Amino acid sequence: MTLDAALTGAPARADLVVVSGRRFSTVDVEGRAGALASALAARGVVPGDRVAFRLPVGVDAVVAYRACWRIGAVAVALHPASGSHQLARALEQARPVVTIAEPGCPQIDADRPTTIDELTTEADRAHLGRGDPAAEVPDSGDALVMFTSGSTGLPRGVVHTHGSLRYKIDQLTEAHGLTVGDAALVPSPLAHIAGLLHGVLMPGANGMKTVLMPRWDPSAALELVEREAVTYMVGPPTLFTTLMDCPDFHPGRVATLRMISCGGAGVTPAFCTRAAAILDVVVKRSYGSTEAPTVATSRFDDPPPRMVETDGRAFGEARLRLDDTGELWVTGPELAKGYLDPEATGEAFVDGWFRTGDLATIDDGWVTITGRLGDRIIRSGENISAAEVEQHLEAHPAVRQAVAVAEADERLGERVAAFVVAPEGFDLAVCQAWFAQRGAARFITPERIEVVTELPVLASGKVDRMKLAAWLGQHPDNTDGNER
Repeated sequence: MTLDAALTGAPARADLVVVSGRRFSTVDVEGRAGALASALAARGVVPGDRVAFRLPVGVDAVVAYRACWRIGAVAVALHPASGSHQLARALEQARPVVTIAEPGCPQIDADRPTTIDELTTEADRAHLGRGDPAAEVPDSGDALVMFTSGSTGLPRGVVHTHGSLRYKIDQLTEAHGLTVGDAALVPSPLAHIAGLLHGVLMPGANGMKTVLMPRWDPSAALELVEREAVTYMVGPPTLFTTLMDCPDFHPGRVATLRMISCGGAGVTPAFCTRAAAILDVVVKRSYGSTEAPTVATSRFDDPPPRMVETDGRAFGEARLRLDDTGELWVTGPELAKGYLDPEATGEAFVDGWFRTGDLATIDDGWVTITGRLGDRIIRSGENISAAEVEQHLEAHPAVRQAVAVAEADERLGERVAAFVVAPEGFDLAVCQAWFAQRGAARFITPERIEVVTELPVLASGKVDRMKLAAWLGQHPDNTDGNER
């Protein structure tokens, strides 16, 4: 079954999508998706073509996904917080036949970028229909390209099929115990795998209400949970910590919540225990990535100690194993097809298994992530490549060498810190202005700078990142960049 068939076959409702005080029914969303699908077809888009879009959190992003799948096109989701540098690299890899952006978007430099309104106005003038479904698309057909951080600093285009995403819908629906009566509050960008799953796919396929938040605000979130009778949320711990610590918080305001699922850095047993007590909900940890979305989690009725002390277990046909180094390998029907880059695919996808780059332990099927082989930084649920940060830093004329590392942060889980060798002077203000000038996303911009005379190295000659990370805890925060 294609994603279009799964979404259009769900029960209709009057409030399928709620965002910024507006309600969109199933009929509204289907009508918009059909109009856009027809307009894309009129532009010459055929099954298998890629259609890119950079859209803020809102109904237009939902519509763009559904319109692509209606005509068998591949949705290329561009993160709305991406800078022009990242977007240019992503578009270079994806080579879409049409690129859609919000009105006035200055970051995209592509052939014929257009808005949804421009496309659908053209279709109206041509008196086109409402988008007939494409000829049957196989489960193995490409459905999605979504970008994630790569170890080289270049964004990697992850390719998912209709079959991999449809399987994930079924598995997460069962694991979360979701029904048509549930309502999800989704603060994640819909170009993030969590936002796609919980803001587009699972609610759409189950006929549930989706409440979208273009920007996280704990006070506004409390209002939405109370008014819209939200029953579950998914996100990094920082969301729930700020919710619980909000001056407007009262247990009665979250009485309809029954479950939250957390992933990313900073999901500790202490956090889970506190959240369960204050919010009076089931709290469970989850583990996954763009390549292997939520490949481990708990069922809503699993033993609470397992939910809070581990990162879950595999469901259905998914399997987990460790290699000799302790790296976690995963496989299953939800696994991505690979990357747009064949070389990167060959390195990470081996005989049907995905090498996660994460270190883990497995106890009777329950997995716990203990560290990382690679140099990723996970800031509030967003994967950041240390290599990409370093490339921007070393492009500055004052910086001779730079290393980016993760620094623990109570609110964000991790934040970006950087050690730089910069004899001519370099501080946080200069750094942040440089990143903005280069069109880097704000969330990858360092939030701490340490200027050093030299970087520690291992016997192999490589930079000793573990020692640098330890140094962060030994020195006061040095955001002004004074040399040590």
